[in-house]
Amino acid sequence: MKLQNLTLTTTMSSNSDHQSHLHRSYASNQQQQSKAVIVPTPCSHLTEFKAGRGATAFGKLLEGIRVRPLGRASVRGEAFQVFRCGACGKVPPRLYACLSCDAVVCDVHAPDHEHEIAIDVDRAELFCCSCGDQVYDRDFDSAVVMSQTAAATLGGCNSLCAPPPESLRKRRRVDYRPWTPDSRERALLGSHSSLLPGNNEDLSSFPVGLKGLNNLGNTCFMNSVLQALLHTPPLRNYFLSDRHNGFVCQQKNGVNYNKNERKNKNLQKLCLACDTDALFSAVFSGDRKPYSPAKFLYSWWQHAGNLASYEQQDAHEFFISMLDGIHEKVDKDERKLHSQGSGACCIAHRVFSGILRSDVMCTACGFTSTTYDPCIDISLDLVPTHEGPTKTLHSCNGNAESINSGVSTLLGCLDRFTRPERLGSDQKFFCQQCQVRQESLKQMSIRKLPLVSCFHIKRFEHSPIRNMSRKVDRYMQFPFSLDMSPYLSSSILRSRFGNRIFGFDGDGNDPDCSNESTSEFELFAVVTHRGKLDAGHYSTYLRLSNQWYKCDDAWVTEVNENIVRAAQGYMMFYVQKMLYYKASGSS
Repeated sequence: MKLQNLTLTTTMSSNSDHQSHLHRSYASNQQQQSKAVIVPTPCSHLTEFKAGRGATAFGKLLEGIRVRPLGRASVRGEAFQVFRCGACGKVPPRLYACLSCDAVVCDVHAPDHEHEIAIDVDRAELFCCSCGDQVYDRDFDSAVVMSQTAAATLGGCNSLCAPPPESLRKRRRVDYRPWTPDSRERALLGSHSSLLPGNNEDLSSFPVGLKGLNNLGNTCFMNSVLQALLHTPPLRNYFLSDRHNGFVCQQKNGVNYNKNERKNKNLQKLCLACDTDALFSAVFSGDRKPYSPAKFLYSWWQHAGNLASYEQQDAHEFFISMLDGIHEKVDKDERKLHSQGSGACCIAHRVFSGILRSDVMCTACGFTSTTYDPCIDISLDLVPTHEGPTKTLHSCNGNAESINSGVSTLLGCLDRFTRPERLGSDQKFFCQQCQVRQESLKQMSIRKLPLVSCFHIKRFEHSPIRNMSRKVDRYMQFPFSLDMSPYLSSSILRSRFGNRIFGFDGDGNDPDCSNESTSEFELFAVVTHRGKLDAGHYSTYLRLSNQWYKCDDAWVTEVNENIVRAAQGYMMFYVQKMLYYKASGSS
């Protein structure tokens, strides 16, 4: 019986008291959070055990629970106490201490023990010797987690039910229904539009919208990122459905592009979202000739003056500045209502914004400081080749992504990003419980996944000591299908606290917390860099209709997926396999 097979449906309380005491906060959270929970079938042996001992069945046992920083609860009296099986004298990975006597048995001799209920020594989880399986009890699990979180909090809300950022709002999810025009809309379409050219014999067989972008002078960094953004499904659907209308935007912002107004030096900055909308219209017009994004380049220069030159720039830096430029045009009132963390303030953040969770734990007392930070991409260090694998490979990520020793992989980089890290002595943090600076452990996890996950590989390094920069040319494997569930906050907390009968941060129906149903991603774009640091070239591989294409400035060619796998990835774009749509109107 595995806890992952249980269905936990929870809703977060919007009025939780951040300053309430631990017992009151935990109890109220369970009442408000567990709206509909499907629990496993109770073990008859456990029921008999509790019936014979009453309310104090686990009282003495819970007093012996020990908690390690960023580790599981255990029942070892001392950190280095060694238990041996009383039957064979061995020290196997799993040992169970009987709750009725002082016997300790291994999983081989557990079925022959005279008593049924025991506890896992290293995981503090109940085990039935007769059933040969882990069993669950809500009262026991609640007490164990309370003992774990008591060391990690100062009488406040525990880390399992930590309140989400204030900006997170409820969103009711609805089933996707494709749009079909009515009679009036058909008439408007017939009189005000024309059909895009199809795949006729005299036209290219490339999908509509796939066309080259002319290099305007060392602008391959811009063209490579634009190709990825032009074919980002949620972003493409937004602009092609006229959700950002240039005329309406100009009228709203009081911009008039007549000759007299153009001479006004105080003219408001050009709207980068309007020029992005014009770029989508031009690329998806059906014309197969390469397009020159000169107007877009000029508009971007107005928003990123420090990058306004004909020198080669960094593609990742352009990606960040472009999204910031689109975000700048959001009304201040709308920004206040929907902050960046909620992913609802503008189309850039609705598509790319996620939330990272950072836990910093004192190694002396176990106090944990938890913070949430919005992010629009994740920058990853390449795992050194001598480190090899850092975690067991998840089979759902495919056969081609096996982690071999000496080969860097995207999964290995994500494992390193989310594994506990011991901060150095020069990075001691002030522990509110010890009231002094202490050494600590830090662990990152992903609380909310974006619709489109962008991974930036740190291939450019700068050494302030040697005063020199270099490029890391190490090859890195990356999967075409990616399961992000092992890196979610809910999974990290579940591995930290053990299998329990209730959910953790990110479990349940909260739309602003990712769960396993939204953790499956598909690769659709790879931005590559070849050459040296000061003399390189960017290009992009795009996946459209299960076919890969290489976009190298004005040239677009069809390529085999093996060429994509062998590419030196610099930025990788993954889109969720299952997209959820928000109900329109006031819901």
